[in-house]
Amino acid sequence: MLGVEALPGSAAREQLCGRSPPSVPCARQRPPRRARQLEAAAAVAPERQASANGATASDGSAFIRPHLRELAAYTPIEPFEVLSQRLGRRPEDIIKLDANENPYGPPPEVREALAVMPFPNIYPDPETRRLRQALAELHGLPMEHLLVGCGADELIDLLMRCVLDPGDCIVDTPPTFTMYAFDAAVNDANVLTVPRRADFSIDVPGIEAAVAARRPKLLFLTSPNNPDGSLVAEADLLRLLRLPVLVVLDEAYIEFSEERSRVAWVREHDNLVVLRTFSKSAGLAGLRVGWGAFPLALISYLWRAKQPYNVGVAAETAACAALSNPGYLQRVRDSLVEERARLAAGLAGVPYLEPYPSAANFVLCRVGGGRDAGQLRDALAQRHGIMVRHYTKPELRGFIRVSVGMLAHTDALLAALAEL
Repeated sequence: MLGVEALPGSAAREQLCGRSPPSVPCARQRPPRRARQLEAAAAVAPERQASANGATASDGSAFIRPHLRELAAYTPIEPFEVLSQRLGRRPEDIIKLDANENPYGPPPEVREALAVMPFPNIYPDPETRRLRQALAELHGLPMEHLLVGCGADELIDLLMRCVLDPGDCIVDTPPTFTMYAFDAAVNDANVLTVPRRADFSIDVPGIEAAVAARRPKLLFLTSPNNPDGSLVAEADLLRLLRLPVLVVLDEAYIEFSEERSRVAWVREHDNLVVLRTFSKSAGLAGLRVGWGAFPLALISYLWRAKQPYNVGVAAETAACAALSNPGYLQRVRDSLVEERARLAAGLAGVPYLEPYPSAANFVLCRVGGGRDAGQLRDALAQRHGIMVRHYTKPELRGFIRVSVGMLAHTDALLAALAEL
């Protein structure tokens, strides 16, 4: 059966179990929308009090959609300024290995282009034509298939807003990028969880069963996966593309693998979306530039729904400048891949850590030897100014994730781990 675990708001987390699931689609488990609206209005009404002139008074929360009132906020990584104050260290004395950022930063052409950026007082091109054309030439894909967003996160939310009605379902494969489940909750959707296997590979038969049982609209896959760095096998992807579901393949870390991107596949598969980002390999996390490749039949609706000026002049200028120096991007990529191997080997030498193979710019480690992963994270931060990622979700509570940094960062981390 499909067990239900409550998510924030009205979203529900459903996990595939061993028994035969019911055939009722997820979207039909809820009352009709008009009935839900009347119920919501009835729930809100007592919170409002009539004023003397007949208007209503409220503390403000009465106007919030009911499913959002219990939504847990997404917990982002702390920026340098906050870390500096909390740890009592200068930003330059903090080694930040918790957010998979590129320690080398973007090519020098980016700063040069931003210094002479034209027309910052004029609204940006709502179609980001210059950047889309550069991406089209780089990937051999007509620019009509491409859409740029304020980070790939914006495109994830845009897809959900365009595709999902309240009560519709998505398929999630945890542990993975938590933004999928979060955005589903924001959009009043349900989440069917098909957990990954012990080696973090996806459970293809489990996904097929979930799609057959609940008829979800979206399936999110990350390759390489965050937080472990595993890849989706091509045969598995092709098998899943045969399902009646829109497959969203998140390739945020694809540059660090030996796999080729599947962006060109959107010309052959009407149910495939591929997402990419400039945050990782291009070193532009602070400027928020992501992009996606979409089937033509789908992208026209996204254009209608997106915010008109969603990508600023600085972001498009920086992204175009980054693409102008492919040699720099390749050298940085190669340096990080080489350092990833050295980092993994060093972590394997720590008696209480078990690193997992990774095709991304981070390494996931199981923390053993009677150690508490959260306390290890805190000790590294407070005593050494080294930030690594720890998770509160049960399936990852005993793990830390370490971003690949420069050689000196790896040396400092390994020395600190030896002292703890």
